[in-house]
Amino acid sequence: MYKGFTRILSLHCADKIQPCVPPIIRNNVITRKGGHNIGYIFLRTKRHDRGPSALFVPVPVKPNPDDINIGAEITGRLKKQDLLKILNKFYQKPEVRVLASENGLDEQLLHQAFLSFRRHCLEHDLPPDLHIIISDIIQGAGHVDDLFPYFLRHARLAFPHLDCLDDLKKISDLRTPANWYPEARAINRKIIFHAGPTNSGKTYHAMERFLNSKSGVYCGPLKLLATEIYHKSNKHGTPCDLITGEERRHASLYTSLTGTDEKNIEVPDDHNLQLNATELTASNHVACTVEMTSLNNRYEVAIIDEIQMIGDRGRGWAWTRAILGLQADEIHLCGEAGAIGLIEEICNTTGEELEVRTYKRLTELKVEDTALGSLDNVKPGDCIVCFNKNDIYSVSRAIEQRGQEVAVIYGSLPPGTKLAQANKFNDPNSSCKVMVATDAIGLGINLSIRRIIFYSLIKPVVNEDGDKEMDVISISQALQIAGRAGRYGSAWETGYVTTYKPEDLATLKKLLANSPDPVTQAGLHPTAEQMELYAYHLPHASLSSLMDIFVHLCTVDVTLYFMCNTEAFKFLAEMIQHVPLPLRARYVFCCAPINNKLPFVCATFLKMVRQYSRNEPLTKNWMCNAVDWPLPAPKTIMDLVHLESVFDVLELYLWLSYRFADMFPDVKLVRDMELELDAIIQQGIFQITRLLRNSEQVLRDDPQIQALNNKRAIRVGSSHTKA
Repeated sequence: MYKGFTRILSLHCADKIQPCVPPIIRNNVITRKGGHNIGYIFLRTKRHDRGPSALFVPVPVKPNPDDINIGAEITGRLKKQDLLKILNKFYQKPEVRVLASENGLDEQLLHQAFLSFRRHCLEHDLPPDLHIIISDIIQGAGHVDDLFPYFLRHARLAFPHLDCLDDLKKISDLRTPANWYPEARAINRKIIFHAGPTNSGKTYHAMERFLNSKSGVYCGPLKLLATEIYHKSNKHGTPCDLITGEERRHASLYTSLTGTDEKNIEVPDDHNLQLNATELTASNHVACTVEMTSLNNRYEVAIIDEIQMIGDRGRGWAWTRAILGLQADEIHLCGEAGAIGLIEEICNTTGEELEVRTYKRLTELKVEDTALGSLDNVKPGDCIVCFNKNDIYSVSRAIEQRGQEVAVIYGSLPPGTKLAQANKFNDPNSSCKVMVATDAIGLGINLSIRRIIFYSLIKPVVNEDGDKEMDVISISQALQIAGRAGRYGSAWETGYVTTYKPEDLATLKKLLANSPDPVTQAGLHPTAEQMELYAYHLPHASLSSLMDIFVHLCTVDVTLYFMCNTEAFKFLAEMIQHVPLPLRARYVFCCAPINNKLPFVCATFLKMVRQYSRNEPLTKNWMCNAVDWPLPAPKTIMDLVHLESVFDVLELYLWLSYRFADMFPDVKLVRDMELELDAIIQQGIFQITRLLRNSEQVLRDDPQIQALNNKRAIRVGSSHTKA
C-alpha cells in the first residue's frame, strides 16, 4: 500500500472512504440564492484579486550622484519637517490624483509612487532643480503643484512599465480575434452547424462528408473521441492519422479490426502505431483533440465536435481558435442548439454565412414517474451516474453485495481501462449488466444503456471567478447524460431516465423539459508570443505576474468573448518560478494538462522541470526511480488512487516528449510502462469490491482512527445522556 495516502486517510477520512484533499486547501460552505438553482458553494481559497497594480513593486531610484549638494549651496539646507509638510500637502491635492490617473497611475500605484518619492526626498540629496523648487515653495515663492513633473519623473523610474503601458495594452488588445488568422480570412469558408441532442445523428452526417472528402480534420474534446474517429475512418478505407497531446499514430500502420463487433472499441498494440514524422508522410485526414488542431494545413472538410464547449471556462479558447483559424473549405460544427446564436455572431465578424441543420433524437427518451428509491430495484442495462468517487465506491460495493456484477467508469481512469469496462458492459454475453459511472460517460464512449439513474443532481463546478462550488447540474449536463440512455441500433433503443432520490425527480423533470442554456461568449487565452512580448517590456516580472497583468490590461469584446480561467496555469507557474528556465519552455510546462490537486503528480512534475533545467535527459531509468517502478497490484482503494496518479505522470511524460523530444527521449519505453500500468489498473477496477473491503479493514486496524472513533462515540454518548 502506498504509505503517503495512509497518513492522509488517517487524519481526514476516519468516517468513510472519500477523496482526500491536502490540508492546504480550505473550503468555505456558502448558501447561494437566486436563479433557478439553489445549492451549496464550496469556495477554494485563493489570492485576493486587487488588480494589476498590486503586482508591480517599485524599483529603487538611484540618488543624486553629485558629491556636493549644489541645491543646498544655493538655497540652504531644507528642514525635514518643512519638507514633509510640503510633500504631504502635494499628495492630498485632488488635482494630483487626476493628473496621476491621466499618466497611468491609479490610486494604488499613486500611493506606492508617493511613498517612494517621499522616502527618496528625505533620505538623499535632491537634484539642484528640485531642491530649489521645494525651497521656493517653502518660502512662498512657488506653488506645490510645481512638484508634479518631478514626482512623475520619479514614478516612471520607480515603475518602468508606465513608459510602455500603451504597448502592453496594444499587445493585449483582444477585441478582434478574427483578424489573427489572415489565411483563414482569405478563404470563402462554408460553415454548417449540425444542431441536435445526444443520439440524434448530428455527428454521423458530418462524418459522412468527412469520410468522402479529399482531405479533412476532426477536432474533438477527448482523446477517446479522436481515437474512435481514427478507427472508424481507417476501417471505412479513408486513411486517417491520430494526433493528441500524448500520442501520434499513422494511418499506414493501422491494424484492421475485421470480424470485431463495432460496438466495442479496441485499441491495437501501440508499438506498431506510433507516427515517426521523419519516416512517414502525413495522411490527408487527421483526427485530433481540439487543442492539437493545426491551423497551418489546408483541408476540404473540418469537423469541430461539441461546439457548445466554446463557452467552457477552462478550455473554450481551443474551440474559438479552431473555428476562427481553421483553413477549410467546409467547417461542420456539431453540438447543442444553444450555441447557434453565438456562432452566428462570430460568423458576422468573419463575413461568413452560417447554415443550420437541426436533428431530432433518433430514439425515444422517457422520464420515469418514480425514483429508483433503493439499489434493490436496479435492473440490467441500468447506469447509475454519480458525481464523486466516494459515491462511485459506495454504490458499486452496495450493488455487488446484492449479487450483481458492476462496470465502473470515472474520469481519472486510463483510457484503456474505460474502454475495457465499457466493452464488458456492452457485451451481451457478459455477466456484467450494470454500470456505475461519473459524467465521464457523457462524451467519448458508446454504451448500450437502458436507463440512466442520477444518484444525485449536485455536482462540483468551477465558476467564472475560478472558485469551486457545488451546484445543481446544468440543463445541458442533464440532457447530455440522460441522452446516453437508449442508443440507436443497440439492444435498448428506448431510453429511460430517473433519479435515485424521490426528492430529486421533480428537479430532473424540470431540467429535461428545458432547452440548453444559450452559450453567449467564446473563450480566449493569451498565447506564448504575447507572454514573450510582455516579458520583453517587463523583464523582472514572473510568468504568473505576467499572466495576471495581461488578464487585467486586456480589452475583450464582452458581447462575444471572455478570458478563460488562468488559475491552473498560474498555479504551475508559481510552483516552478524558482527553477531557472527560458520563458518559452516555462510557458510550455505551465500548459501541461495535470491535475494540480494530486500531490504526487505535482511533486513529480516539479522534479521533471528541475531535471530539464539542469539539461539532463529524463530517461526511463529516471522515470522508474521517480515513480518507484515496478508497481505492485493494488490491494486497497488508496493503492488504486496512487496508481492512477502514476498513470497521470506517465501521460505527462508523453505529453512533454512531443514538446521537448531531445530531453524526453524514451517515449516507447515509457509507453510500455503506461500499457503495463493500464493493465494493472484494469485488474484493480475488476476487483474494486475487494479493494473497498481491504480499505475498510485498514481503517479499522489503524490505531489513530480507532482513537478518533472512540472519542466520537464518547461525545455522542455524552450528548444523549444530557438530552
